[in-house]
Amino acid sequence: MSTVEDNLSALRKDIVPYKPVIIAVTKYFGTDKLIEAYNDGLKDFGENRVQDALEKIENLEDEIKRNSRFHLIGHLQSNKVKKAVGKFYLIQSVDSLKLADAISEEAKKKGIVQKILLQVNNANEEAKSGFRVDEIKKDFAQIIALKNVSVEGLMNIAPLTDDDTLCKLFAGMRDLKSELENKFSYKLKELSMGMSGDYKLALKYGSTMIRIGRKLFT
Repeated sequence: MSTVEDNLSALRKDIVPYKPVIIAVTKYFGTDKLIEAYNDGLKDFGENRVQDALEKIENLEDEIKRNSRFHLIGHLQSNKVKKAVGKFYLIQSVDSLKLADAISEEAKKKGIVQKILLQVNNANEEAKSGFRVDEIKKDFAQIIALKNVSVEGLMNIAPLTDDDTLCKLFAGMRDLKSELENKFSYKLKELSMGMSGDYKLALKYGSTMIRIGRKLFT
């Protein structure tokens, strides 16, 4: 079996000349794998569930906690907002104006500004969360006006499909980012797209963050 170090070395060769943030997705793996990835130089970790993430973080040494950035990449239920705000460097899965507002209100109570990404479901998959393209265009001005969130960029989770379709979806995200930036005079620094099976394509279309699980840990 490959080690995390071996897998990471191969991944880094794949992503030249791009320089994305590699988010190690640890949702199916234990704290031991997270620590191994940290020791191999990774500092960004993604989890799907708030409670699972907080339990893992609690069990880490202080040095790892201090020097790591934790990302929530799964759907955030409104009843988990209180637990999530302030615990994650980036909540990547903000999928509605209502949720953004709830995060901002909780961040205000805690005296912080929570960094978020807006999740876009530009494949219009019924089973997945995320703004439809027309929704995000309609709601964007209200979201960026919220005082206690900082919208850092956009995120999507592409379906399992053919490369031509993936290219269209990733290009659509890149173009949506540019359109929002130009229309609202607002800089979106991050474009989080691409996972273990499609990150090479995502990088061609401007991804700045790739979320890698099984390719690192198996």
